[in-house]
Amino acid sequence: MTAADRWREALAAWAIPEEILAQAPESPFIHPPALFGVPERIADSPSHARAREALGEGASVLDVGCGGGVAAMALVPPARRLTGVDQQAAMLEMFSENAHARGVESDTLEGLWPDVADRAPLADVVTCHHVVYNVGDVGPFLVALDEHARHRVVVEMPTHHPLTSMNDAWRHFWGLERPEGPTPSDLVAVLAEVGIAAHLETFDSTSTRPLDPALAVTFTRVRLCLPASRDDEVREFLAAHPAPTTRPTATLWWDRP
Repeated sequence: MTAADRWREALAAWAIPEEILAQAPESPFIHPPALFGVPERIADSPSHARAREALGEGASVLDVGCGGGVAAMALVPPARRLTGVDQQAAMLEMFSENAHARGVESDTLEGLWPDVADRAPLADVVTCHHVVYNVGDVGPFLVALDEHARHRVVVEMPTHHPLTSMNDAWRHFWGLERPEGPTPSDLVAVLAEVGIAAHLETFDSTSTRPLDPALAVTFTRVRLCLPASRDDEVREFLAAHPAPTTRPTATLWWDRP
């Protein structure tokens, strides 16, 4: 079995069982824009530092799966031209507003990567933060990132699947045990298969976007496939299981030859 196959199988194990999904009053597969805002002050990190190293004055950045654009906005300056790619129009609107507020040029491209890669420009640095755990067929995704960078690609991801934080909730509400993989090391192995030697650094990232408690209840309940009538139970669970303020995170980066 290839590293790409192992990655795909590990992600497939996170699928919500059909008997639970059938009871969901609304789709649990949500990415609320409120979770992807850009703070006024963006904390520095190894991911931002590695990207900044490869940028000269007036450089360009392509941010894939950009959300509000934290990965790109953290590089202004020296970056002056930003392109954001995302499948949600609301995210791209946030990206454009954040770029305008920082006085830099920006373009957006709506769609899934790498489906829209042929319409994306080359950039000095390509960033992709907190996206790869959503990508089953990750080999072509990574190759397309690489092909669009003149100098460097920087990928950021938690060291464990982002839904790991909900494992206790799934166990509590549904008696469901959730998987653990894949990991950043698994992604390094996939990169090696496509001929890319990546560097891997780990650090603890700190949350800078506290979520309104009411929204936290709603988002958690929806993701757990529960009806609104269970809000009080979800609220009690969250109060007893506060979210951590830090998260182990990995930076993967490589240079173009």
